[in-house]
Amino acid sequence: MPSIIFIEADGRRIEAMFDPGDSVMIAAKDAGLWSIVAQCGGSCSCATCHVFVAAPGFVPPNAYEDELLDCTAVPRRPESRLSCQLRLTDAMDGIIVHVPERQIP
Repeated sequence: MPSIIFIEADGRRIEAMFDPGDSVMIAAKDAGLWSIVAQCGGSCSCATCHVFVAAPGFVPPNAYEDELLDCTAVPRRPESRLSCQLRLTDAMDGIIVHVPERQIP
């Protein structure tokens, strides 16, 4: 089973397994990582599941997600994604996802 590595703002590292097709948000919740708030439950309407995705796992956001990334609590960066919109694949085994220090302004 492929794995994902979350790095919290305080440097804590959490490695979790994921099922291909799950979103990064689902993998985080399944791992007990509550620093990704995800108020809307994954419907891409709140921007409270903001993460920074390290290459090579970064996939550019679509236009709607790109607009929402302008509304995040922590300023967006080139590697910003909404975790509810990034679907995991077997090829993303070992992906590293950094969680910002806050999700709500």
